Amino acid sequence: MSDVLNLPAEARERAGKGASRALRRTGRTPAVIYGGNEAPVQIHVEEKELVKQLMTGHFFNSIVEIEVGGKTVRTLPKDVAFNPVSDRPIHADFLRLSGDSKVTVQVPVVFVNEDASPGLKKGGVLNIVRHELELVCPNEEIPAEINIDVTGKDVGDSIHISEVALPKGVESAITDRDFTIATLVAPSALKKSEGEAAASEETATEE
Repeated sequence: MSDVLNLPAEARERAGKGASRALRRTGRTPAVIYGGNEAPVQIHVEEKELVKQLMTGHFFNSIVEIEVGGKTVRTLPKDVAFNPVSDRPIHADFLRLSGDSKVTVQVPVVFVNEDASPGLKKGGVLNIVRHELELVCPNEEIPAEINIDVTGKDVGDSIHISEVALPKGVESAITDRDFTIATLVAPSALKKSEGEAAASEETATEE
């Protein structure tokens, strides 16, 4: 399961652009907790702590327990807005989790047993189409990553979502097609594909 992060917060007494700018000048980031059939709660958090958690690389598929007003609220980060010039976080949205509710998250994939792939052994290249999977998970069981076994895969093979063993209770958010996660290609085929893509981009630019 993904890590549980803790984020201290304080309630916001005033809303509006002016109040938000004042908070940012003091190193705080305005935020809101919503959902769970309860009224939204306006809060603000320490900018440095928010940035630290963003830098973990798994912030958006982690449970974040927000401590505010003597209570701890279980949430899932849904969005963080950044200043386009300074790249500082200027607002954050958190979805309140309750009971056995399910959430949709992006979970990174990790390929394992590469030494057991005949295609990779003879110089093939794993062409990753999706580095993350959009999954629907119980809020108590969000996986930190999904392992994909490439044992026996040879050049020309593809890996589709139907081949992936997802944890119990977890399912793909995309259900209308058996999409490709990765393909195993020869190095020359990969270079040709990249060359065609570059040529297509150049043509589009000229047009």
